Amino acid sequence: MSDLDQLTQSLARNLKRWRGERGFTLDALAARAGVSRGMIIQIEQARTNPSVGTTVKLADALGVSITTLLDYEQGTQVRLVPANQAVRMWSTDAGSHTTLLVGAEARGPIELWSWHLMPGEGSASDPHPEGTVELLHVSAGELTLVVDGEPHVIPAGTSATFEAHVPHSYRNEGPEPADLTMAVTIPPVRREDR
Repeated sequence: MSDLDQLTQSLARNLKRWRGERGFTLDALAARAGVSRGMIIQIEQARTNPSVGTTVKLADALGVSITTLLDYEQGTQVRLVPANQAVRMWSTDAGSHTTLLVGAEARGPIELWSWHLMPGEGSASDPHPEGTVELLHVSAGELTLVVDGEPHVIPAGTSATFEAHVPHSYRNEGPEPADLTMAVTIPPVRREDR
């Protein structure tokens, strides 16, 4: 089984599991996530590989991390994730990429990301649920963080945090590659939120 096949099977199994645990019907999850019912069915039947954006929307709607939806195994108290098992979420021909390093479900999902952005490249994100917080540290280059339309230049050695329930994006407008580490904490879905 290829890595992509394993990822597709894990996503199908985990999406069904979490939708069931939350008590969401297909229609309820579709409405919460802004993803079509047909797409959710295809994902749960392992017939498609959704985009990163679709996966993020589903994870946010379920109140779990992307890691939880993609993980092959979970449940140990200490979980080590070797570099070759980190999940590359996207990459470009120019060399930019993001890697989801690890995630957890303690008091709501939390994720740890590694980013590498080549000059002139960037990535935009839809708003996350109210209460989502992102923390980041730029280790090389310079990042332009745009939160709700307002740009913030973050040089190497600088950290930042923001509430991510508004549109936001990450851009490298400098001449050198930018490297950063980012943590995302997402509030848990409460049963009455369904």
